[in-house]
Amino acid sequence: MEPAERLALMRYCVRCGTGLERREVYGAERPVCPDCGHIHFLDPKVAVAVVVEQADRILLIRRRGNPEAGKWSVPAGFMDAGEDPRRAAEREALEETGLEVRAGDLWDLYPRSEPHEGADLLLAFRAVVVGGQLNPGDDAVDARFFGKDELPEPIAFGSARAILAGWRGAV
Repeated sequence: MEPAERLALMRYCVRCGTGLERREVYGAERPVCPDCGHIHFLDPKVAVAVVVEQADRILLIRRRGNPEAGKWSVPAGFMDAGEDPRRAAEREALEETGLEVRAGDLWDLYPRSEPHEGADLLLAFRAVVVGGQLNPGDDAVDARFFGKDELPEPIAFGSARAILAGWRGAV
């Protein structure tokens, strides 16, 4: 859902429950409460991903559900409010692959590149396997390691394609 659509769904103030008005505030039309004056700013959706390598191979999952069901991607998912980004990436990797990983350095960050991507911003971390057994779960129907010359198609999301392009260049 696009930001304008999300804002249009907001009808009541989160602080006092009064019906919201749309006003020009700080250079954009925003929902404003006529009673308490609260201005609602739409927070970006943040997702996290892991780049896990073993013997010059990268870990990918095949997506179970929409968007992009059946396509391949790096293990990734949404970060919860207040969650540490690296712990969120580790959680997502475990949920989708059965592998316990330790997230390290930031690989890169990717702004939304396609309308159907759920996140406004993806933080990708390098990660190493520290335990567990490779077994797809949660949002994945398959999880495997691939070499740079054997990457599967199709790849879901512009951000995953960008991660893989960067990884190919680094291997």
